[in-house]
Amino acid sequence: MIGSHEIASHSARVAVPESLAARLYGESGAEKFGLTASVFTMILEEVAGKYLSAAAGAEEVGKFLSCLRIAELALARGCALGNDAAWEIFLNRYREKLYSAAYSLVPAEANARELADSLYADLWGTRTGEGGRVSKLNSYTGRGSLEGWLRAILAQEYVNRFRRQRRSVSLEEQTEAGVQFQAEQLDPVQAVDPRVPRATDEALAYLPAEDRFILASYYLDGRTLAEIGRLLGVHESTISRKLEKIVSTTRKSIRARLMGLGMSRKEAEQSMEVEVAEVSVEIRRRLLQENDGENVP
Repeated sequence: MIGSHEIASHSARVAVPESLAARLYGESGAEKFGLTASVFTMILEEVAGKYLSAAAGAEEVGKFLSCLRIAELALARGCALGNDAAWEIFLNRYREKLYSAAYSLVPAEANARELADSLYADLWGTRTGEGGRVSKLNSYTGRGSLEGWLRAILAQEYVNRFRRQRRSVSLEEQTEAGVQFQAEQLDPVQAVDPRVPRATDEALAYLPAEDRFILASYYLDGRTLAEIGRLLGVHESTISRKLEKIVSTTRKSIRARLMGLGMSRKEAEQSMEVEVAEVSVEIRRRLLQENDGENVP
């Protein structure tokens, strides 16, 4: 029997109307992946709780959940629980696509397959002492396609490997050259309105994994639109449009959240301009946290 401890969530759950949960359960095909109606309802509550406030009404919850890729969510969570039927479908549907994505990142075939295969350990997960499973697939929420989410994770793993290799080589070379490392000099902490970093963090947390990956690649890693496009298997013009939309949407989201925290529209706009450095720090912190933590990319 699947217990609630096997549903990976650190968010408060949002109540899902029983009739809506029953309809989505039937549409998702979750039953064939070993997910009971009650467990699937808990998953829906978890996902809704991650993006909606606890005070969200039934209409808002219904509108949000109806936009999810519910069948792919069920498949991912079935795989996370180790269901054989789910894994058979997953491998038949996505294995070659992941290999193809890896080939676009790594020229050598053997290295490309190793990169793709290394992802499966994290996707398969490990069992905990309490009998649950820890799988990266528990991070998938159904807000975007499962294929896009997988490609973003694969691309991020490639970037992380490059970062680790670059840091390791750079440190070794500098040490051999006799470079003396000094403690980083931090800028004095300035007093800022605490609502600004809070609103920024919440807005970024709401973004799908692929959108966070695009932001991190462009603004943190300094990759070109063409490079990001190759990583995700799309044309650079597509990335350009997506980036513009992500930035615009995120800015509007931050402003709306600041207004929700008591600021007027004018105060929110001024805070985002005056405290742009703090916003940038929070954006960098969130993106690095997402890319280096469990919920990556």
